[in-house]
Amino acid sequence: MNFRKLAIQTLKFLGFLAVGIFLLWLAFRDIKFRDLEQNLKEANYFWLIPSIFFSLLAFILRARRWQLLVYPLGYRPTFWHTFHALMIGYLANMALPRIGEITRCVSLGKKEKIAVDKLLGTVIIERTIDFISVLAFLILIIVTSQSLIREFLRQSIFAPFRDKVLSYINIPLFLWIAIIASVFILLFLMIRYRKKLRKIRFFSKLFDVIKGVISGLKTITNLDRKWEFIFLTVGIWLSYAVMTWVVVFCLKSTSHITFWNSLIVLVVGGLAMSVPVQSGFGAFHYAVSRVLVVMQGVTLVDGLTFAVLSHESQIVFEIIIGVISVYIMHGNNKTKEPAEIK
Repeated sequence: MNFRKLAIQTLKFLGFLAVGIFLLWLAFRDIKFRDLEQNLKEANYFWLIPSIFFSLLAFILRARRWQLLVYPLGYRPTFWHTFHALMIGYLANMALPRIGEITRCVSLGKKEKIAVDKLLGTVIIERTIDFISVLAFLILIIVTSQSLIREFLRQSIFAPFRDKVLSYINIPLFLWIAIIASVFILLFLMIRYRKKLRKIRFFSKLFDVIKGVISGLKTITNLDRKWEFIFLTVGIWLSYAVMTWVVVFCLKSTSHITFWNSLIVLVVGGLAMSVPVQSGFGAFHYAVSRVLVVMQGVTLVDGLTFAVLSHESQIVFEIIIGVISVYIMHGNNKTKEPAEIK
């Protein structure tokens, strides 16, 4: 890696880290750390064991699902190579957000002799399915608890955004309409002149990504094991849901939260993890603690204690498994012969 690339990567790392630190400060600025420390001392850590178990189960199911997406490419990677590559990706995300998606493809591609660009297409499919799953959960929650979710969005997202950002901008309504109209016109022109725009590198890559998502979704209908794919997807999110719920029993103040009500924590936490900071640091703590305060009536310090227990236990687990996976996959530098489907 030359100096320029190293400098860019370093700046990216520091930039995302700065955002994460700011979000951590935002999440913890209104509490006394002595109260947080006392909560952590009194917590029942036994319930982190089933949480980590269901986290591992989700990773196993996710690895198997990734296998199914790779099969149509003409390769049959082993399950454990797929699993370890997946965990290496999660470990890499702790350095730079989203770099884990590329890292796991490189890791599996190197071990199984598969082209990385082909594997990247399967990851796009995976992320699209995950987005649809989160969206489905969100719609379900909005339909079943409209007043609560609306109150949370108003207090924790819309109001702060309006007060801290829009108050400084003060853009007239007609200008907002012009901006929205311009976006639609821009999209129309991009579609209308896409052949000419493809001569420009940026638009060529953009169109390739969009094409990959669309073709990827079509590929799902041609899977040999459609029902297994659906079963694995349901199993992944059910595991995530149980993983999130059992942590409520670590604290007396959150032990009253039902499995159904914990789904909002899962959705909000999942959305927070998509914020471009290392492993959702800060974003997860802020979002999850606030949703517990608004929707479950717990104190802010209790909400943050839950967030710390839930997030940091998973981070430690991912680091341990990720380091082991790096050693297994690349410690001896041996690769297998490509196992193409005949």
